[in-house]
Amino acid sequence: MSPSRRLVGLAALALALSVAAAFLPLLLPVWWAVLGAIALAAAIDFALAFTLGPFEAKRTVPHSLAVGTRHAVALEIANRGGRRARLAVFDHVPASLSASGLPRVLDLAPGATAQFTYDIAPSGRGELRIGALELVAIPPLGLWRRRLRAGSEQHVRVYPNFRAVSRYELLAAANRAGELGIRRRRQRGEGLEFHQLREYRQGDSLRQIDWKATARLRRAVSREYEEERDQQIVFLLDCGRKMHARDGALSHFDHALDAVLLLAHVALRQGDAVGLLTFGGEPRWLAPRKGAAQLDRVMNSVYDLESSTRASDYLAGAQDLAGRLAKRALVVVISNLRDEEHEELRRAARLLGRRHLVLVASMKERALSAALETKVKDLDSALTVAATHQYLLARHRAHERLRRSGVLALDAEPQKLAIALVNGYLDVKAAGVL
Repeated sequence: MSPSRRLVGLAALALALSVAAAFLPLLLPVWWAVLGAIALAAAIDFALAFTLGPFEAKRTVPHSLAVGTRHAVALEIANRGGRRARLAVFDHVPASLSASGLPRVLDLAPGATAQFTYDIAPSGRGELRIGALELVAIPPLGLWRRRLRAGSEQHVRVYPNFRAVSRYELLAAANRAGELGIRRRRQRGEGLEFHQLREYRQGDSLRQIDWKATARLRRAVSREYEEERDQQIVFLLDCGRKMHARDGALSHFDHALDAVLLLAHVALRQGDAVGLLTFGGEPRWLAPRKGAAQLDRVMNSVYDLESSTRASDYLAGAQDLAGRLAKRALVVVISNLRDEEHEELRRAARLLGRRHLVLVASMKERALSAALETKVKDLDSALTVAATHQYLLARHRAHERLRRSGVLALDAEPQKLAIALVNGYLDVKAAGVL
């Protein structure tokens, strides 16, 4: 129980009258009358506060929360007492769940129930605790605040942003995945699995024509192929200190996890097995498996994973993965490369490349693109633009050295990494090189 601002204001009025009465004794009876009225009202309101309630509360939180997106939380408050009650409703969400729409003031008749929603926007991943609801009962005169706890605490999991997966699924179902920037390059020929026979189309190669079927049906018939299934895609995810870098609200590590989820979903949808190994931080290993349930395993393996303060040891990560994988796989290395690390990464890629196909995906800061767009007005801006061009040229040459070593490489801004990785994967599948 605590006094309200109204009671504090009345007490301040009584204090002011007492000061005035000290100088003007004629005001002394007025001060006593006001003080008695305030004390009586406060006592009555204090007693009435304990006649309010009991109250019941229920909170409904979405089963899965995604970092960086808004979610609605539903609250249901019921007045089980025999008196009308005015309540202020607070919810004790963690600081990483930014809430809007609270507190909410309700006026509940006896036996009445009120329902409303408020929004939360997670800014970090992991398992979080939401405490019990706090209800502030306001008695009729509004001189006190009686604080009550209602409902129960809940534990929620905040996952990487899986909205891109949901959107991809919707667009893919409508054959509109291109709206996300995903290219579909179907090639028909060697290295792909036979799918079906169909009528010859202009542009088909002579190798695709099925001459026996053509002779039997007396019209040109072609073989149609599709990408091979039952292959393995394994992520080698950097959890080192470089992944702390931020572009906007999310870190490079968060963007990397978003890319892992989208590519994992696409690969599983293609019939491939997906696995994951982390290095440079807390070790996590998820053996490659097929099926839709593997995406849930991936999310539950990484939802609480954070980048560490350690340096990334590419060679140690490659050796660890090489010892775990017997079957040939597409190994997707996701990191935030610096110039001095390319040689170490090349050695790690050569080790993995003895058995596997390696794709290195690196993130570059958006600030580099912004620097190139800077108008040259003075010597400082000219030096900034020139240094940026020089850095990007060195970065491009380092990636070219990786490619000459037989490693597939892409360099994308964090926000574009997921789509770039999916396109790279589909190119590999279409080319039949895995």
